[in-house]
Formats: sequence, structure tokens, C-alpha cells
Amino acid sequence: MAVYVDFANISFRQDRWCHLLADSLDELHDFALLINVDKRWFHKNASYPHYDITVRTREIAISKGALPSSRKK
Repeated sequence: MAVYVDFANISFRQDRWCHLLADSLDELHDFALLINVDKRWFHKNASYPHYDITVRTREIAISKGALPSSRKK
């Protein structure tokens, strides 16, 4: 099992955003909690479940073990 961060780099609310993804929902939620991502940023009804995270949080996620990826594998 793994957690991934993509390279989306979307401009929104005066920041740059990307996505946090995982192989399972439990792993995704556990990792989001580990890096202090607010549950409000979870998108369960998107084409794939993910959290929106800032590019700063992306770097934290990578330092905690998330794998940079262009898309969910």
C-alpha cells in the first residue's frame, strides 16, 4: 500500500494546490491525519477519492513517505 501526491499545481485561493491519494481510503485518511490535512478538503465524490493539499503540504507529505506521482497507480 502507498500514499501518493500528484503534480497538479492548481491555483486557488491565493495558493497552489495538488492532490493526496492512496491505495485505500483508510490509508488516505490516516495519512491526512498524520500531516494535519483538514477533513473538509476530502473529495469522496470525485473521479477518485483524494484530499486537496497545498504544495507546501505536498513537501511535508513527501518527507513523511508519500510518493510523487503523475496519477494514481
